[in-house]
Amino acid sequence: MDKTILSTGAILGIIAIILGAFGAHALKKMLSIDQLSTFETGVRYQMYHALFLLFLGLMTQVSQRTKKTIFLLVLVGVILFSGSLYLLATNDLTSFNFTTIGFVTPIGGLLLIVAWCGLLMNIMQKKSQK
Repeated sequence: MDKTILSTGAILGIIAIILGAFGAHALKKMLSIDQLSTFETGVRYQMYHALFLLFLGLMTQVSQRTKKTIFLLVLVGVILFSGSLYLLATNDLTSFNFTTIGFVTPIGGLLLIVAWCGLLMNIMQKKSQK
C-alpha cells in the first residue's frame, strides 16, 4: 500500500506542476483573473495533497488499514475538489456547462478534511497508548 500511496502522491504532484504551468502560460490569456485564481486554487490544493500522500506513505506509525482509508479519501477528495475547480474555471472554454457539477466541490473539500482528521485521530490514539 505504501508504494501505491507514494506513487499516487508523485503522480498528483507531477500533474499539479503541469497544470500550474499550463494555467500560468496558456490559460492566462484565455481566463479572467477570477477564473485563473480558481484554477490556481485547484492546483495548490492538489499539490498540498500530493505532499500529504508522500508524507503518509512514509509514516510508520499509521496502520496500513488507516493509510488505505486516508489514501482513498484524499484521492477522491482531490478528484472532486480540484477536478471540479479546473472544470469550473475553464467553463467558458467549452460547450458543456460545468456549473451543474459545482456541488461536488464542497464534497471533495469535506473528504480532504476528513482525511486530515483521520490522520490526527490516528496520531492522538498512538500518543495516548504510550
